Amino acid sequence: MRGTVLYGPGDIRFEDRETPRIEQPTDAVIRISATCVCGSDLWPYRGLQPLNGPTPMGHEYCGVVEAIGSAVKSVKPGQFVIGSFATSDNVCPNCQYGYQSSCNQREFITRAQAPMLRVPLADGTLVPTPDMPSDDLVPSLLTTSDVLGTGWFAADAANVKPGSTVVVVGDGAVGLLGVLSARQMGAERIIAMSRHEQRQNLAREFGATDIVTERGDDGVKRIVDMTNGIGADSVLECVGTQQSMMQAIRCTRKGGYASFVGVPHGVELSGEESFFAHVHLHGGPAPVRRYLPKLIELVLDKKINPGQVFDLTLPLEKVAEGYKAMDERRAIKTLLRP
Repeated sequence: MRGTVLYGPGDIRFEDRETPRIEQPTDAVIRISATCVCGSDLWPYRGLQPLNGPTPMGHEYCGVVEAIGSAVKSVKPGQFVIGSFATSDNVCPNCQYGYQSSCNQREFITRAQAPMLRVPLADGTLVPTPDMPSDDLVPSLLTTSDVLGTGWFAADAANVKPGSTVVVVGDGAVGLLGVLSARQMGAERIIAMSRHEQRQNLAREFGATDIVTERGDDGVKRIVDMTNGIGADSVLECVGTQQSMMQAIRCTRKGGYASFVGVPHGVELSGEESFFAHVHLHGGPAPVRRYLPKLIELVLDKKINPGQVFDLTLPLEKVAEGYKAMDERRAIKTLLRP
């Protein structure tokens, strides 16, 4: 089997690797139907996150079960399944509280940009579809594995309610699907902060009512002006930089909610500013498994079409071009097909 390995900044290779097999009774092995490049993959690709030697890549996946361990009960060979980027037993206290991405037995999936994938804790991680989905639904089902689940968590953690005013900081795939999620949750006004015309258009298609191109202090001032000096009820931070985090907090009204789902890099919060901001702040790795059944149902019922975030589709062996296109912002998100 060949799979994706990152050797260093800008150095993605598709090379021979060992074919996954059942190692534990709780494992499943799936044949990948589709995978993709995540915005978070770009941090190590750009050299902004250290590597400990050559690193297998990929954590978003869906596909057909090939084999299961002797203890697996909830999925069987031949079923189409989607799983989270974080494995979970779905029974520990953290899972029962709805934070499966902090499961006591959690492992992070890191080898999904390949034709086959071993998934630990299969019973608590994988969710099967009722039937084999049509091929046109596969891209949207793939988004539920992470990028849609993360956008949904961003909206949920920011307490988006019917009639609320929402700001989304970040116009990558997570931010765009944060817009879609906020619309599904009934937000009345959704302000997407973006400078990229293609992404602005997709944000509007997903439900954005306003676009703001300013960033930093200028962006905050614009949001405050647009909300009559008050700020937004809910702000979704979907980038992970110091500027985006402070922009999100400062756009939030007193007593409002800000979520942060962009993996933080160099983010530091001032205790004094946080104290006087009077903002509810909640985020972290999205507990995708909590939302998977609902999101899969929305996709299968064709109530949402999150697969529109994939604006570049490549065969898996062309994965290096997919990274390059996203790094250069020529693509929002790259879909990879084995």
